[in-house]
Amino acid sequence: MEQGIFAQATPLEESIWSAIVAQASAVADSDGVVGSSLRRAVLDRSDFRDAVAFQIGSRLAAGTDDRERIARIAQDALREDEALASAAALDLKAVLDRDPAAPGALSVLLRYKGYIALQAWRLSHRLWSMGRDDLAKFLHGCAADMLDISIHPSAAIGSSVVLDHGSGIIIGATVVVGDDVTILQHVTIGRAGTSARVAPRIGRGVLLSSGATILGDITIGDFAKIGAGSLVTQSVPAHCTAVGAPARLVNCAEADLVP
Repeated sequence: MEQGIFAQATPLEESIWSAIVAQASAVADSDGVVGSSLRRAVLDRSDFRDAVAFQIGSRLAAGTDDRERIARIAQDALREDEALASAAALDLKAVLDRDPAAPGALSVLLRYKGYIALQAWRLSHRLWSMGRDDLAKFLHGCAADMLDISIHPSAAIGSSVVLDHGSGIIIGATVVVGDDVTILQHVTIGRAGTSARVAPRIGRGVLLSSGATILGDITIGDFAKIGAGSLVTQSVPAHCTAVGAPARLVNCAEADLVP
């Protein structure tokens, strides 16, 4: 691949890519069985953006033609949109910072399907914003089918977001998710019915625990926590915890509690 095609990488991208290459080289040298796949996925790639694009294509499509086509679409987008690449690096760093089980950047890139599903959504959202609705919906469908994570292209998601474990996550149309949010498996965020027009807004630093459901024209305040299996249909103030089905507020300032 021709050098200098991509816009200049950020320091975070370069740092993450150096770690990924070092880890891949060490594994390839010690284990010949996985060495060839690591060469295709990492060591033959030109940089971090190329590796992310390759993973999006590989994980979203089983067929060779579709895999290569999707990878090229992702590669072009990452080449043209520096913010897209920056978000990919910030999301990966967020996994390393918040998931104590993450063994390293290489593992996140290759094995954390929540990470790749989020990058695939970022691509579909970009296409949706450009008016390429059909292609955006195609990628959305591929991610839902192959990764069991459905994020509508019209949703808005900030940076440094973690989809931990990933399976069964549904984020519906026009949902807004802020920066630094962590979403565990089997979380659903969406409108309260087919006729509803306004979807939930998730603030910065929120934790949505496994199996939580957040529905309707509501706001989850910054740094709030939603307990596992909770059903939330009313707004949750910042820094509060909501638990139960229906959810009740705990660990809030007294003024925030609703009888």
